[in-house]
Amino acid sequence: MVRRALSALLASTVIAGCATTSLSFPNATPGKPLTVPAWEERPQGPGPFPAVVLLHSCHGVSESNHEWSRWFRDQGYVALVVDSWGPRGQDKTCAPNLPNVPDIPNTERFDDAVGALRWLHSRPYVDRSRIGVIGWSNGGVFALALVNGPSLERQRRRGVVLPEPGFRASVGVYPGGCYSLVDELVTRPLLVLIGDADDWTIPGPCVAMVDAMRRRGADARVVLYPRVYHYFDVVGQPRAYLPEVGNRNKPNECCGATVAFDAWAFADARRRVADFFGYHLKAR
Repeated sequence: MVRRALSALLASTVIAGCATTSLSFPNATPGKPLTVPAWEERPQGPGPFPAVVLLHSCHGVSESNHEWSRWFRDQGYVALVVDSWGPRGQDKTCAPNLPNVPDIPNTERFDDAVGALRWLHSRPYVDRSRIGVIGWSNGGVFALALVNGPSLERQRRRGVVLPEPGFRASVGVYPGGCYSLVDELVTRPLLVLIGDADDWTIPGPCVAMVDAMRRRGADARVVLYPRVYHYFDVVGQPRAYLPEVGNRNKPNECCGATVAFDAWAFADARRRVADFFGYHLKAR
């Protein structure tokens, strides 16, 4: 059953139609930039268009990411799907690292997103003042970090600076790592979408993070979907338990999480993302 469930998550990417452009760009790692693959969806016309950077989960770039990017294109955005795993040969099973195999430093995905932003700034059809970021699960925490004041300062100290005006708004879809940002503060609008039954990136820390940030004046909000699990937006994903995936919320068991598509939550998430980015990224 797990193999069948993962097939929806790990389906090899098929580029449909001529609107999708495969490309690459250097990331922002000081002194040793890495060439990062990406895929662009672009609306018809000269622009300039608002844009969105898409950051994948620990399962790597999936057909779901590409489906979202095509949806963004149809909404009038340039959409850039960034592949952080491919150039690093990273395992895409979400299993815990093998003994003596180092994890990829958290700074790597941050550097990839900064490189993506720089690349978008170089495109004449992109409005550099209207670029947002969205991330799922593992990518979600980096979508948060890219608008988090203390995270930006930590990266600045090692020489990685977001080109102005940075990312104007961020969406985290069932983001990991909320617990690490509870005492910090986003400086740009943030929307978090998560199921209240998610047992992989549990909702409690994300609710606590958003509540704490709001008390300190942040423009942040969280939406909890009742009885909804991880990957609720992966169309066709049957409810399944993935026993091999790493899960910090199960220290005695090491691993395992539930995933399932939910049509109602997916439709609501699409509506909220359209409204959120429409307000913050489209000219008013």
